Amino acid sequence: MCDRLQQQAKQSKETRKQPQSGNRCSSHPSVPVLGHVTVQSLPSAPNRGERVTFGGYGSGTGQFMYPSGVAVSEEGEIFVADLRNQRIQVLTLKGTFVRQFPTVVSGQEIEPYNVAMDGETNLWVVGNTETAGFAVQYHKQGRVLRKFEVQKTGWDRGVAVNTRKNHILITQTTGDWPSLQGEVQVFKPDGTLVRTVGQQQGMKRPWYITVDGEGNILVSDLCDHCVYVYNEDGQFLLKFGGEGSGEGQLLHPFGICTDRAGNIIVIDRRKSRVEMFDKTGRFLKHVTTGVKEPQAVAMATQGQLVMTSCREHTVTIFPNF
Repeated sequence: MCDRLQQQAKQSKETRKQPQSGNRCSSHPSVPVLGHVTVQSLPSAPNRGERVTFGGYGSGTGQFMYPSGVAVSEEGEIFVADLRNQRIQVLTLKGTFVRQFPTVVSGQEIEPYNVAMDGETNLWVVGNTETAGFAVQYHKQGRVLRKFEVQKTGWDRGVAVNTRKNHILITQTTGDWPSLQGEVQVFKPDGTLVRTVGQQQGMKRPWYITVDGEGNILVSDLCDHCVYVYNEDGQFLLKFGGEGSGEGQLLHPFGICTDRAGNIIVIDRRKSRVEMFDKTGRFLKHVTTGVKEPQAVAMATQGQLVMTSCREHTVTIFPNF
């Protein structure tokens, strides 16, 4: 149930640093060794290479505490929003640690919900301090370039960048369960609000968001069990999914991305699998991931799928599929 999975209590910073269930990512952590990397054949595509899983619960180098967002650069660097560790970790597609930097603005630590890359290989991170919500642009080495404040609502949010127009898109949920209202806010990099999208279609709980190569906006709504699609000017195009376990149906969709052909990849979290649709919303196939309750997803330039799990506190790299 959506209320059981996602209803959030307002908590102090000290309380939120402890592992919790039923909050953002649910479940108590297992604790693999530091920097643990496993390599397995991908069951659904045994002849296309091996998948690599790395991470594990903790605050050490290469470990994660709720990796809630992920982005991949053209050069193949993975940027992971390490939520409770309040940092961005950077790794290679083989799981090798490269660097990390704290998510801090004006001396306050940010819990980063999500991360996205802009057209100049800078990062946009969205998250909360104890008192406010922020969208922050970082150089990929971690230097703060600019920031603007967003409403702090108590709900997680996603971020994406329209590189064609240099717009920053941020999901927002307000209200309390079951009377939730969701929308996408479109900003200029200086924080000027351009428009809001999604209210007329009745968004409930948008979290993850992406922009395809044509500038179309794709949003997964985990309480409405669907994906909304808009053009880059905010005009509604289509909605697909619907609650269920059948082909083309979704059950708490989380992370979303597109491939170079414009196909839409959505994490079907409760079924621990990835669903693929074409750009019209037509179901193509699903892939069983072997990852417990996958969270965020991104597509690398060579077609690898990069997926996080907040239950297992890991990142998994899948080959082409």
